[in-house]
Amino acid sequence: MTRWWAALIALAGAVILAIVATTPPGPVSADAPATDFSAVRAMADIRVVGRAPHPTGSVQDARVRAYLIARLKGLGLEVATATGTMSPQAKKRLDGWRKTIEPAPPLTNIVAILPGRDRTQPAVLLMAHHDSVWGSPAAADDGAGLASVLETIRAIKAGGQPRRDLMVLLTDGEELGLEGANAFFATDPRRAHIGVIVNLETRGGGGRATMFETGSDNGAMMDLFGRAVRRPVSTSLSVFIYKKLPNSTDLTVAKKLGYPGFNFAFIGRAGLYHSPLATPEALDQGALQDMGRQTLDLTRALADAPTLPGRAADRTFFDAYGLAFVSYPAALGWLFLVLGALSYAAATWRRATVGEVAKGAGMLLALIVVAMAGLYIVNGISGGWGKVNYYDRLAAIPRLQIQALLVCLAAFLTIRRWLPSRVGSIAGAAIPLLVLGVVMQVAAPTASYPFAIPLMLGGVALAIDRYAGRSVGIAATIVAAMLGVGYMLGFAFFLLQAVGPGMPMVAAIPLAISAVLLLPLMPASRRALMVASALLVVATGIALWVLLDPVAPSAATYNDTKK
Repeated sequence: MTRWWAALIALAGAVILAIVATTPPGPVSADAPATDFSAVRAMADIRVVGRAPHPTGSVQDARVRAYLIARLKGLGLEVATATGTMSPQAKKRLDGWRKTIEPAPPLTNIVAILPGRDRTQPAVLLMAHHDSVWGSPAAADDGAGLASVLETIRAIKAGGQPRRDLMVLLTDGEELGLEGANAFFATDPRRAHIGVIVNLETRGGGGRATMFETGSDNGAMMDLFGRAVRRPVSTSLSVFIYKKLPNSTDLTVAKKLGYPGFNFAFIGRAGLYHSPLATPEALDQGALQDMGRQTLDLTRALADAPTLPGRAADRTFFDAYGLAFVSYPAALGWLFLVLGALSYAAATWRRATVGEVAKGAGMLLALIVVAMAGLYIVNGISGGWGKVNYYDRLAAIPRLQIQALLVCLAAFLTIRRWLPSRVGSIAGAAIPLLVLGVVMQVAAPTASYPFAIPLMLGGVALAIDRYAGRSVGIAATIVAAMLGVGYMLGFAFFLLQAVGPGMPMVAAIPLAISAVLLLPLMPASRRALMVASALLVVATGIALWVLLDPVAPSAATYNDTKK
């Protein structure tokens, strides 16, 4: 069944889909309709907020606060401030930034309300933080969040008074340990009016904006999200993973208290995280447009909902290449896994030997092991072992992504050289991934779809090839590979942005899933080992480049600047 031309078509389509999935939209101009979100309009706020570093207690933060209060009042909101006391841990961090011990400045939150038509209804809260880390102008973190809030309010007001109150909380001391959020949700009486929260954050300076965290029992909320948001980027897998990470945002405080919510961020151009180079000019306006448009769509739907969605069982969901939203009950994952397994069984019925199936399974496991080992070793060569400069590694992510891609290609070509192009071997290669899919469906059903959906596509295509004829079969296999590999490329891109500097080995899983989908199309090459060796040489060269170059100028000023 293998055809080079078929493999090239599938790969070309997959690359196009991956580019679509990972590329933010262009910024909308300032002359867009008043009810639309415009990144160009929002940039006016970012240029003011991101003019200089503005950590808690600084003169510049007071300037930013005064500007934000004036802007909110100008938009017709009821505005107030609330002060609080900084914790000893936060003061210690601030003193470390200042390199001196001084009295702790007060925390100052900004709370504002755009009245709705029915003020008895629970309010929608838009939340971002107005402080920065030491030494960073913070045009992205959290200038992008602040500007998105202001432009969202302006656009909603331009469309008429919303049904329910729209609240705004701009917190202080987030960079010192969520200080402002802790103070608000512990004592502020206005917290009782909140029905749902939309929080805005960043960890970088560009890329697609992702809704990466929700409250528990999110089924009904995600149904509304899927209906309301155009070109969304969100997955239940990211929600599951974020629960396991030590990371936190202001939403973390509210989430522990049971508030439902949505958390947006973009993490591209990661070198700009907490960076002295995080200026308004360096910000990707497409990322701002992506964040703001999704925020506006969601906030408008929540603010005008007759009743806010209640608690319902968590759903499995993901965006299809950032173009459409797929959501279904988590239990339906069992159906996809069973359909995939039955399809592979039907394709191999009386056409495969136990030995062929076993060899395919063994070679797929070998691919995972070889890829993980290669990724670990080459990452170590790049300086990823032991104590590292976190911000310097973030700046290296684009090179680390290319490095990981080359290692994965080398591992695939090496294993493909020894794997027969027989249907039994191809189906056998799917077995370890189907088993992993079952494990995920049992342990974390909302995170099983990266196994269930692609393997279902691959199995159905292989069965079609057997029972519908070679021409139809090749077409079906091309489509399955294009859709599945395209998703895996985008998935791996985001995954390596998130954890690549420390855990590039995770790329072995999307590689293995892609390999199963490509095996029916891509023939083995006698020159595979030579090409794989060349790829490893280039990957090692990139690793040495990362290791030997100076610390990136984007590294945070308060961080240890050693390599």
